[in-house]
Amino acid sequence: MKKVSLKGLTLPELENFVVELGWEKYRARQIFKWLYNKQIDDLSKMTDLPKSYKEKLAQSVDINELKLLTFERSDCDGTIKLLFELKDGEKIESVLIPDQSRLTLCISTQVGCPIDCKFCATGAMGFMRNLTAGEIVDQVIQSQKISERRITNIVFMGMGEPLLNLKNLLKAIDIITSNDGIRIGSRKITISTVGLPDKIKELADAGRKVKLAISLHTLNEDLRKKLIPIANRYPIQSIIEAVKYYYNKIGLRITYEYILFEGLNDTDEDVKKLVELAKIVPCKINILKFHPVDFIRKDPILKNLKPSKRLEEFAQRLRENNLTVFIRSNAGEDIKAACGQLAILTEIQN
Repeated sequence: MKKVSLKGLTLPELENFVVELGWEKYRARQIFKWLYNKQIDDLSKMTDLPKSYKEKLAQSVDINELKLLTFERSDCDGTIKLLFELKDGEKIESVLIPDQSRLTLCISTQVGCPIDCKFCATGAMGFMRNLTAGEIVDQVIQSQKISERRITNIVFMGMGEPLLNLKNLLKAIDIITSNDGIRIGSRKITISTVGLPDKIKELADAGRKVKLAISLHTLNEDLRKKLIPIANRYPIQSIIEAVKYYYNKIGLRITYEYILFEGLNDTDEDVKKLVELAKIVPCKINILKFHPVDFIRKDPILKNLKPSKRLEEFAQRLRENNLTVFIRSNAGEDIKAACGQLAILTEIQN
């Protein structure tokens, strides 16, 4: 008999589960707290459940979705890259990024990615499947176990396009933000998307007060189509309209992510276009260095993708126009854990 995966069930789903077992409904909240708040990995530790209940659970459920295979710590900045194995043998990576005032976990939502951005290593894996809500949540729980500090922030910027797994993403967010669950506030959560207008609106309608980041990188339609093939289906204007919809619904400023490529998107004209974009809704702009992905990707366009030497100058030009601009750190670059570098090399080499 296949065991039920408890991790990933919301409180209402757990309530239905225990009622079907003939148990008292309040037992669901007890189990919920053990799974997500106390983060136990052994059913016997549920001390407020009768022994017969724990024995029944042991026969019929699993409470662990991931197996930590390895983790690697950066000698430069303390970033930790974690490699997890899923029950079906697939593998994903997560990244713990330490900062002075917070500890951020970068989470994956898919095995591989179907978007195939030319500056991102994950796309070279192809796409295997969506992660379950339990697999998403368990990245937080398993990562916390090896960390000496409490995880304070979540960014859905790991492997995959989060909005293509929206149902499971929303369930995971509900568990992560629950007061009886992991208890990370919704405003400490950021979802990064390449820009899928219908899905952005669907996320807005779902009503979770989470931050939205758009993987923008250029306002030149032709260049964006070369960098991000799915841009052939979604013009920039359609993304902007979806962003306006999201802001009007949720009320949190938007983040635009902008990898700076030498001679392609780092000109004065690009500054002007970003300044105009920033007038539409309140926003901030994260400037990122291009991190090498030629260890896995062989696309011809990579010959033209080089890190810009104008990061500081470009950011300053934007700030002179009263924009909020941050230059994102290169956390984890020495262990191939920086933005755009996540990939399961063994899967691709086989």
